[in-house]
Amino acid sequence: MTAARRQRKRFAALCGLALAALAPALGGAATPQPIVVNAQTGLALSGFDPVAYFTEAKAALGRPDMELSREGVVWRFLNEGNRAAFQDNPEVYTPRFGGYDPVAIARGASVPGHPQIWSLVAERVYLFYSNEARAAFVADPGRYIDAAERKWPAVLRTIGR
Repeated sequence: MTAARRQRKRFAALCGLALAALAPALGGAATPQPIVVNAQTGLALSGFDPVAYFTEAKAALGRPDMELSREGVVWRFLNEGNRAAFQDNPEVYTPRFGGYDPVAIARGASVPGHPQIWSLVAERVYLFYSNEARAAFVADPGRYIDAAERKWPAVLRTIGR
């Protein structure tokens, strides 16, 4: 097994799943959305600030004193402004597909993405399980997003089983 594969397997083993209800962008009833959560810490994004991808253009660890709990998921932030932005618009800042890798989803699998391997496309954050998956996605994001959107309902049924 390659070192990269061992690293992905260790990361996947550390990840658990929490169901979070996130309000749809246009309002209305909340819909359950699986969120990748670190099973050891209970943190979404392993403690990285979801708003920092937008404001800092990088993956940045949030502070323990800047936490927000939503639907059983604990999120961390760099500052009060980021926490308030997330609280007001979680659907904007929550990684698409709950933090699962869209390249894997396009293949019909649920693989947790790593919060330090990411890309912003059309004002959404996507997380990836490897640099190779990110590179493939960045080369043709529309193709992977379309395929992942089609496969996501079926993949959702397999998460947590």
